[in-house]
Amino acid sequence: MKPAAWLHEFGALHFLRPWWLAVLLLLPVLAWWWRRRQRERSAWHALVDPHLLPRLLESGGGRRSRTGYWLALLAYVIAVLALAGPSWRQSEQPLWQNRTPLVIALDLSTATLAADLPPSRLAQARAKLAALLRERNGGQVGLVVFAADAFVVAPLTDDAANVALYLDALQPDVMPRDGQRPSEAIAWSTQLLRRAGATSGDIVLLTDHADGEAVSAAADAAGRGFRVSALGLGSEAGAPYRRDSGDIANARLDPASLRKLTASGNGRYEPLASDDADLRALGLLDPGSVGAIGKGTAGLAWRDEGYWLLPLLMVLTLFAFRRRSGGALVLLLCVVASLGNARAADLWRRPDQAEHAQLQRGNEAYRKGDYQAAARHYTGIGSATAHYNRGNALAKAGQYPQAIDAYNQALRQQPGMADAIANKRAVEAAMKRQQQSGSNQGQQQKSQSGQGNGQSNPQQAPAKPDAPPKSEEQPASPQPNAKPQPQPQQAKPPSTSPEDVQDQQEADRAQRERMERALRAREKEQAGKAPSDGKPRVVETPEQRERRLANEAWLKRVPDDPGGLLRAKFRLEYERRNAQGRAEE
Repeated sequence: MKPAAWLHEFGALHFLRPWWLAVLLLLPVLAWWWRRRQRERSAWHALVDPHLLPRLLESGGGRRSRTGYWLALLAYVIAVLALAGPSWRQSEQPLWQNRTPLVIALDLSTATLAADLPPSRLAQARAKLAALLRERNGGQVGLVVFAADAFVVAPLTDDAANVALYLDALQPDVMPRDGQRPSEAIAWSTQLLRRAGATSGDIVLLTDHADGEAVSAAADAAGRGFRVSALGLGSEAGAPYRRDSGDIANARLDPASLRKLTASGNGRYEPLASDDADLRALGLLDPGSVGAIGKGTAGLAWRDEGYWLLPLLMVLTLFAFRRRSGGALVLLLCVVASLGNARAADLWRRPDQAEHAQLQRGNEAYRKGDYQAAARHYTGIGSATAHYNRGNALAKAGQYPQAIDAYNQALRQQPGMADAIANKRAVEAAMKRQQQSGSNQGQQQKSQSGQGNGQSNPQQAPAKPDAPPKSEEQPASPQPNAKPQPQPQQAKPPSTSPEDVQDQQEADRAQRERMERALRAREKEQAGKAPSDGKPRVVETPEQRERRLANEAWLKRVPDDPGGLLRAKFRLEYERRNAQGRAEE
C-alpha cells in the first residue's frame, strides 16, 4: 500500500464502540491500588525503616517490579482499545433485507362492473392497485385474480413495475367463467407464498363479500403464518350490473362478512378510500419485518480492526507467567509475519460472510467469462442460489449433465425456483439438439460413404449427403436416362405431330430437372450456412419444418394484446385443471 493511501485510510480512524474508552479513566485508581498492594505484600516494609530498605533489598527486584507494572498498564490500554473497536476502512458485508411479501387477490367477476363506485368498481380497484405498487416501500409483490376460479397473473417479484403492466388488461372477460369464489384466491395466494419459501406474509382481497368457504380458507392461511386482509369494493346501497348470461343483478358491499373473514385471517378490513388512508391502515405501504423473507444483498460496513491488537496483547500476557520471556518477542515477530502474508480478515469472518465472499468471487469469474473457475467458487456453498449459479456456469462451459445436476440441487433446496426450472429445460433442450445434430451428421457421413463407390441405382435417385433425412418414402425424381412413353395418337391435339409432343415432353422434363437442381442447391446453402450465434444448426425433417411453419403462422395470428394473452392463458389453464381433476399446478 502506498504511504498516501495508508495515511488516507487512517485519516478515517474512529471507534465503533467508543464508550469502552471511558474505562481508561480507571487507570489512576488501578495504579494507586497496585502500588499499595505491592507495599502490603512486602514484609520488610513493616519491620524496617524506609531509609534502610534500599540498603537491605536488592535493587534489581525493584526494577523488575516496575517493568511488570508498566507492562500491565500497557496490556490494559491495548485491551481497552481493542474492545473499543478501532476502524478506518469499509468492506462489503452481506446484509439482510427483511420485508413482508404481499399477494394481491383482485375480484374480476362481472360484479366489478357495477357503477356504485364511479366510473366502476373495477376502475377504482385498478387505480388503487397502481397507487399501491407505486408507493410501496420494498418487499415482494404478487397478483392473483379470481371469479369462479383463481389464476396467477404475476408471481412474487421485487419488480412492482412489472406487476403494474398487467393492470390495464384486467377485465372480467379474460376469466373463463363468471362467479365469485374468494376461497380459491386465498388458496392460490397461500400457495404462491409457500412456493417462494415465505413463512409469513400478507394476502389482501379486493372484493365485496366473503362466504363460509372463504372464512375457512382465511383461517387455514392464518394457521400457516399468512395474514389475510380485505379492501371493500362497492357501497352498501349497491348498483345493478349485467352478468355474462344476460341477467341483471344487484351488487352490494357486505362489510360484516369481510370483517368476519379478516378476523379469521388475523388481518384487518378497510373500505376502499379515495386516498391512501386504507393502504396505510392495512400497513401495505411500509411492509414490516416480522417473519419476512430474507434476501442477501451487498452493502458497505465499517470493519472492526481491533483484532490486530490481540497478538500483541497475547504476547504481553506471557510475561505474567514467566520472568524470562525473551522468547515472547520471537513469537510476536512470527505472529506478525504470518498475519502479514495471510488474509487475517478471513479468519475472523462468520460462516455466512465467508460464503458471501466466495459467492462474489464466483460472480466475478462468471462475468469475466472464466466459467470453470466460477463453478469451482460456487462449489461448497449449500444455498439454492449457489447451486443455481453453478448450473449456469457449467452450462456456459458446455457441461450439460453437470449443469442439470446443479439445477436439481437448487430445486431441492428451493422447490419451485422459476429460474432454475427454466434454465434446466433450456439445457435439456440443448442436449437434445446436440444429440440430434450428432445423429444427423452420422447419417450424412454414412450416405457419403455409400455414394463414394461410384455406383448408382437406376430405379432410384442418387442420395444427397446435404439433404435432410426423410421419415417417409418420397416420390422418385425423374431420371435423366428414362425414355418418355409414347402417347396414344387419339390423345394428341389434331394439329400436333408426334415429334412436337416428344419435344414438349423433353422440354418439360428439363424444366423439372432445373427446378430440382435449384431446390437442392438452396437446401445445401441453408444447411451449410453457419448461424450468427455460433451454435450448430439443427437439421429439420419435413414434419418438423411443417410443424414449425404452422406454429409461426399461428403466433402471427395472435394479437399483441396483454388482455388477449391473459384470456388465452387462463382458458388453457382452466381446461387443464378440468382435465386433471383440478389438481394443483
